Amino acid sequence: MFSLSKKTAVITGGGSGIGRAVAEVFAQQGATVFVLELNEDAAKESLKSISAKGGKAYSFACNVADQSAVKNVMAEIVQQTGRVDILVNSAGIAHIGKLENTAEADLERIFQVNVKGVYNTMFAVIEQMKKQGGGVILNLSSVAAAVGIADRFAYSMSKGAVLTMTYSVAKDYIQHNIRCNCISPARVHTSFVDGFLKANYPGKEQEMFEKLSKTQPIGRMGKPDEIAALALYLCSDEASFVTGTNYPIDGGFITLNT
Repeated sequence: MFSLSKKTAVITGGGSGIGRAVAEVFAQQGATVFVLELNEDAAKESLKSISAKGGKAYSFACNVADQSAVKNVMAEIVQQTGRVDILVNSAGIAHIGKLENTAEADLERIFQVNVKGVYNTMFAVIEQMKKQGGGVILNLSSVAAAVGIADRFAYSMSKGAVLTMTYSVAKDYIQHNIRCNCISPARVHTSFVDGFLKANYPGKEQEMFEKLSKTQPIGRMGKPDEIAALALYLCSDEASFVTGTNYPIDGGFITLNT
């Protein structure tokens, strides 16, 4: 079950965190993985890890906010493989602030990566997926798209847009055998979390980590591998009846905190 053998998978933000975990799991399950990553060093680390486990992966330095760059990369991938079976949009950035302290530049930066970046990659693959008779798109949204989270105005805006773009694409392309779903994680323990705590709470990292962990009713943060396991299911043939759906993976955050 859950074999991705002979499938081509494109994963944005595959150099770290959830994106890297997804890239590694997909490669282990037989996919030829293409990592799109702004940070070339991070991409190389992902490729090294995948290769060490016998997987097949390649990387492209790419800013997902740049449509022409995304289109060029996708065209090169299609030239190499002849198809794109799976697209996972994991690239994203965060912002902390409420409306009054979210500058226009902050909002624009979040929009360019988290919203336009997802649009750009989907726009770049949709015709190829139609041409080849189908495909799977999986977007990374957030619990912030469904419930109010303090000091996350711009971030919540962007993830709400990802959620509704997912619904639109699922509706518009269901007759083309293209499935589109999204995953909405709560807090997941990644290097980003560690960096955030170090920068904002020096000397109190462990205390704040435990506090943030307990905001999930289950009592801890999620693990990238747990998100990757759900991504694997949704992008596999076993999920062929699943489209237009948002999957919270949140330790009870949405339903047990409200």
